Parts: sequence; C-alpha cells; structure tokens
Amino acid sequence: MNTTYDVKLGQIQRRFNNSTPAYIARWRVAGKERSKSFRTKGLAYAFMSDLRQATKVGEEFDLGTGLPVSKCARRSSGPSFLQFAQAYVLRRWNSTAPRTRETDAYALLSLIPVLVTDAPHRPADGELREVLRIHALLPEKRRADLTTAQAVALSWLERASLPLTAFEEAQVLHKALEAVSITFSGAPAAANTVRRKRAILHHLLEHAVEEQLFNRNPLDKIKRRPPKSVTLVDPRTVVNPTQARQLLDAVPKVGRRRGPRLKALFACVYYAALRPEEAADLRLTNCTLPDAGWGLIVLERARPQGTKRWTNSGETHESRNLKHRADKETREIPIPPILVAMLREHIAAYATAEDGRVFHTGTGGTYSSSAYSYVWQEARKLALTPAQFASSLAARPYDLRHAAVSLWLNAGVPAVEVAKRAGHGVDVLLRVYAKCVDGQREHFNGKINDALTE
Repeated sequence: MNTTYDVKLGQIQRRFNNSTPAYIARWRVAGKERSKSFRTKGLAYAFMSDLRQATKVGEEFDLGTGLPVSKCARRSSGPSFLQFAQAYVLRRWNSTAPRTRETDAYALLSLIPVLVTDAPHRPADGELREVLRIHALLPEKRRADLTTAQAVALSWLERASLPLTAFEEAQVLHKALEAVSITFSGAPAAANTVRRKRAILHHLLEHAVEEQLFNRNPLDKIKRRPPKSVTLVDPRTVVNPTQARQLLDAVPKVGRRRGPRLKALFACVYYAALRPEEAADLRLTNCTLPDAGWGLIVLERARPQGTKRWTNSGETHESRNLKHRADKETREIPIPPILVAMLREHIAAYATAEDGRVFHTGTGGTYSSSAYSYVWQEARKLALTPAQFASSLAARPYDLRHAAVSLWLNAGVPAVEVAKRAGHGVDVLLRVYAKCVDGQREHFNGKINDALTE
C-alpha cells in the first residue's frame, strides 16, 4: 500500500444546486484534492472528525483512496473489482454464447483499468487491456503465457484494483459510468455501446447483491440516465424488390469464384429473411426444394463468427442454437419458387460441404463476414447509382433481411406470421421492422392525395 503523512484538512461546504441538501467534506492528500458528500451536516462533521483524529495520532493516509490506513483496511474487506469481474466472467462462461462472452469482456476492459488506486508505476492503458484480454478474463486453460512486462502489468492491476465495496461511493459509480461512455481513445461512445456496457455493469452488481456483498444494487442510486439509442430500422437502408434483384444479379460478377458462390446465400437473406449466420449453417437436410412451387426451410442451427479465444471449440465459426431460441428448437420458413430455383442451381453447381452445409468455400470452410461484406460492397457499386452507393441503401448484407420483413408486412401478411418466419417476437417486429420499402413513399403519397381531393 502506498501511503503518506502529507494531509491537509479543509472545510465542509453545503451544496445548494440540488433539491436535496448535501454537505461536502474536502481535504488534500499529498497535494491531491479529495472530497466526500453526505446528506446531513452531522455525518460530514463526524467524517472530518475521524480524519482529524487520524492525523493527530500520526496515522498514514492511503494515496489511492485518500483515507486513513485504518479506514482503508475496513473498506477493502472482500474481493477487489478485478477479482469479482473475473469470477463474474467465469460464472457465466458455460451459459453464454461466445459473442456474449466477448461483449462482457469488452465492457470490463473499459472498467477495470479505470477503477484503480493512484498507485505508482502504472502501466499504459493499452498494456492493461491486453493482459485482461488474453489472460485475466479467460478460463485458466485458455490463458496465454505472459511476457515479463505483461506479468508486471497484471501484478500492478491486482494490487491497485479498487475493492468492490468502493461502489458504495457515488464518485466511484460516476467514474465507472464515465468509463463506459467513452471509447478506448477517449471519444464519446455510441449510444448503443454505452447502454450495453452499462447493462453489463448493472448485471455484475446484481450478482454482488445475490452474494450479499451489497444490500441493493449501488447503480440504482445514480440518477444519470443512459443515452437514448436507435432501435428502429432506418427506411433509407431498405431496398425494394427491383433493387434487390439488381443487387443479387450483380453478386456473381464480383470475382471469379467468390461472387458466384455467394449469390444464393444473399438470396436466402432477402427471400427467406435469414440472418447471415443462419444461412452460413443451412444444411441440405433443412431444405425442401420441389421442382415447382413453394419450398420450405426448417432452420435448426446458426453459425455465428466469433473470436477464437471466446468460442467453445477454439474456432472462428461455431455451430450453435438459433438466436433467442432453446437448443434443438427450430424455425420454419416457406420460401418462394425463385429462391427454390436458386438453391437447386447452387447445390447442382457446388454440391455441399462434408457436413451438409449448402454454403461453403472451395475448401469446405465458412465464409468470413469480411469476405462476404467485400463481395456485397462490390455488388452495390455495380448495381446502384453513385448517389445510391454513397447512401445507406442496403449498406450491409443484413439490410436484405430488413427489406424482406418490411416487404412481408407491407404485403399484408399478419404480424404474427411474419414474426414466426423472421424469428422475432411480435412486439419487437412491430417496433423495429415495420418500415416502408424504398420507392413506395410516392405510391402512398398518391393515395393520401387522392383522399384529400375527393
């Protein structure tokens, strides 16, 4: 513990810019300003009296917390934030998807290096995040060997990490919320990112409540609201059927091999509203492809892409249950004749992988998201006008799914049936996906105009 005798006690000030009175005790430790807020004057004076008594008896003050060593010892009982964060990740490992594990860790990379004392010889933030990413936040059998410098960084973090009980203090909570509100470079983070990281922090502290380390979640005391995030699909990203056909026809023109092999995959996203990860794990046994008429896809699994250190198999792509569904639960999607024909042609040309997957590379592997995203962007260049290409119209392959669901809703298919095919709850469907297809605004404006002129 790093301590000092350089302590100067200040005054107690009343804060008037709040509906609830607050009394702020101020003091300096080694020249650094310290403060603590109290609801009543008596509590503030009692706290300052404790500090004054500590200075009279010659007690050392901790540089990190600014408190007397005796108070610091009482405060630090229990696990540190680093220790509890490690336990939190490991406790959830077997019950969460690889992407969830990575998302949890990403939030903790923002929090752990910030919630520390002012101990000397602090490593750079990038070094601390790296040692957390490759070692400290992984199960023991997956941890990478550390270099000497990395071992020193981890040792510093273990010593400097604040006790979990420090979350009882408002200033620590505000520090944590500020950490999840910015990127690693210090720029403001996107609203969705802030809300996601804050939710992870709240859930971690809920676990601490379950273990009786807190009586209630400390984060509930903070009135600071998370930023509003955009949950609606931007109608400017949604293509109409003509644009969709033009884009799909352009895909085979990209490259000599990759484009032709991906046309049917993109067609599944548009005509069957499959998520790209669901199309990646589509098997021949999932498909009913008659010679004429409508066919059927019975989805069983998805194949999301993740980082190897977070997956169960240690591979980038891993087959797992469908999103928001229990293991072995399926989803049935009737598919139109045009998609049936495309799938039949694709299978005739490229066969299936050894495990029965319809879409695979020439060596039987799975296309990465960067590979099919590159093909998609090249197809957009070929199929769209320069203005459309510069816009957000079908900017991502996933936007084909938005177009499919919007088309079904605008065609009059009941929301319950659309939700069933798309794999969503009806409430989510109506809130997120109920958007007009690009190019229909004039049609609807015409209907309104006709009604106004009657």
